[in-house]
Amino acid sequence: MIGGVDFLIVLMAIVRPSQIYNTVGAASAGSLIGAMVLFLIARKGGEEYLHRYTSRGRGARLRAWFMEYGLLTVFVPALVPIPLPLKISILSAGALEVPPWRFVAVFLGARIPRYVFFAWMGIKLGNATGPYLRSHAWQLVLFSVGLFVVLYFAIRFWHERRPHRQTDG
Repeated sequence: MIGGVDFLIVLMAIVRPSQIYNTVGAASAGSLIGAMVLFLIARKGGEEYLHRYTSRGRGARLRAWFMEYGLLTVFVPALVPIPLPLKISILSAGALEVPPWRFVAVFLGARIPRYVFFAWMGIKLGNATGPYLRSHAWQLVLFSVGLFVVLYFAIRFWHERRPHRQTDG
């Protein structure tokens, strides 16, 4: 369950806890760079596809949904410590022309707390971090689903309460 960068953060928290802020910062920066490469490739390569398939009908509805709620599909997998598909959401965000500043804010808003959590787990539990997470896998899955649902409805609530712009026509 724990691997890659998460494992390295736990390892550094155990071996060199005094360097954990640098580790979390480097991991966050590296993760963002990798995500931005995918995002920008999809943004550039997806332009023609976008205009062909998302300008009307079902494609337009998908695009509108993604612009409202789609970054949840980036935030939740980037945050929670269970493996969830993230690359397809990053590619979708790029292809559907999510503003880069918004993508970066959501991505780092998820990654930094995730890495801080793994650092904290490594400091508190040490080598027992992996077994602890494995033994609580179902709780983490339920947390992930619950987080998505709560954030989805919070966004809906916020959008329904905000004033709508009047268009002069």
